[in-house]
Amino acid sequence: MVDVKTTRLDKYLSNRGVTSRRNIKKLLKSHTVTVNGTRVFELGIRITPETDDLRINGNKLPYSKHVYFMLNKPIGIVSTSSDEYGRTNVVSLIDTSVRIFPVGRLDKDTSGLILLTNDGDLTHKLTHPKYHVPKIYHLTIQGMITDEQKKAFADGVLLRDGITQPVHIAVLKIGKISLLRIVLHEGRYRQIRRMCETLGIELIHLKRIAFGPIKLGSLKEGEYRNLTKHEIASLEKAVEKS
Repeated sequence: MVDVKTTRLDKYLSNRGVTSRRNIKKLLKSHTVTVNGTRVFELGIRITPETDDLRINGNKLPYSKHVYFMLNKPIGIVSTSSDEYGRTNVVSLIDTSVRIFPVGRLDKDTSGLILLTNDGDLTHKLTHPKYHVPKIYHLTIQGMITDEQKKAFADGVLLRDGITQPVHIAVLKIGKISLLRIVLHEGRYRQIRRMCETLGIELIHLKRIAFGPIKLGSLKEGEYRNLTKHEIASLEKAVEKS
């Protein structure tokens, strides 16, 4: 019977952002990985992260109870840990035994980057308005945006819950179907959709491509990966600077 306090070495190193699970074998061959002073070569061995002395090239990897993931959320998936209607949620797409939750939300009809973690303190800072962590979106719209509409984004749009903060907008493609890039510092309920509706902009598709310093990149829709140590540090730095 497997001890519930233990975990596979490859899974733990992946969760810590050391490298992806598919590259663990290369890591064990090219670097000296030891557990309690004994070098290991088998990626499937089980360790007890809280108590085992795990080192890479002699450098101890301190135990961390936190995990961090980024997911390219498909349309139709809800951004919750559970759903009373039985709909597929973002947490169910992540293969982890750790209880995680999404950092903020993307509505069901919006795709793109969403972060998931069990780090409550960082989640609070990343989603609290006072830290002003920017989120970047691509908007596909019907027709072309007018100068008046662009100015309204920049000045603030009056919604039911007040005037929005100024939004930086760039036009990436103009035509019958246009592509816009928006940098948002708030996180109100369906904010971009409500702004577009108020301004008479017909929104076809909305996709988040960045959350603070973390970029979606080439991650395919429906796929996820662990954040690297550098990416985790960059998120912590982002809220410290704010």
